[in-house]
Amino acid sequence: MSGGKIGIVDVGGGYRGVYATGVLDYCMDHHMQFDLGIGVSAGSANLISYAAGQRGRNYQFYTEYGLRKEYASIGNFLFKKSFVDLDYVYSTLSNSDGENPLDYAAAMTNPMEYIVVATEAETGNAKYFDKSDIAQDDYSVLKASSAIPFVCHPYAVGNMLYYDGALGDTIPVQKAFQLGCDKVVLLLTLPEDTLRTADKDRKLAALIRKKYPLAAEKLEQRAENYNNGVALAQKLAAAGKVLIVAPDDTCGVSTLSRDADALRRLYEKGYQDGKRILDFLKNK
Repeated sequence: MSGGKIGIVDVGGGYRGVYATGVLDYCMDHHMQFDLGIGVSAGSANLISYAAGQRGRNYQFYTEYGLRKEYASIGNFLFKKSFVDLDYVYSTLSNSDGENPLDYAAAMTNPMEYIVVATEAETGNAKYFDKSDIAQDDYSVLKASSAIPFVCHPYAVGNMLYYDGALGDTIPVQKAFQLGCDKVVLLLTLPEDTLRTADKDRKLAALIRKKYPLAAEKLEQRAENYNNGVALAQKLAAAGKVLIVAPDDTCGVSTLSRDADALRRLYEKGYQDGKRILDFLKNK
């Protein structure tokens, strides 16, 4: 690998995150290490399994557990006020006594600096958690980072409530450079030329505005922040400082998609695209 500090940023995207899982499995198969990993929403879960060296673990979450009603369902929303049951995902399944435990010790001893982005529900500000905020069988920061407004209720870490990290820092490439990176790999789960629109976000924002007006404001700005973040990354890519790895299409997978075959195809696309990182890191 080239010299300098190398970062990887995974911006998440719900079930589309299976694409980044493919990229990261390729990285594990080819012994690619990063000095810093920043995860947003589902990206934070992808990167902690990567840090733990648990190849294939994330794929199982998307394509097997993700299809279960306990994981995501209208029933969850009716009875738990959360379409995706974050406790089922990051506690029941992931704890040391769970069906597919995170190798906590391996994740913590991996020298990669690990940052999880969440958004304070009260202020709309980004919060950057690190490994010191994670304990064995306490993966609250992952739940906080993944709490999609209205689809999930805000998640408590300590005495603060948090929403999805994409509200506070949609594409945290600048954060990676602030933390000393010389080069950054950016994993997107939409085609690079996709311009996001705010239509869906405005509808969700209206549903949380009364209780969390500042988070609602950030949610309304998310599409614009995403588009600006990709544009900045493209400028940095032209200068050789960033590599954008993104699917050429999403294979029909959406944020809350449940099609196992489509998920498999998008994963395989990610695995193939992972090859681009090898070349990027070889060129100083």
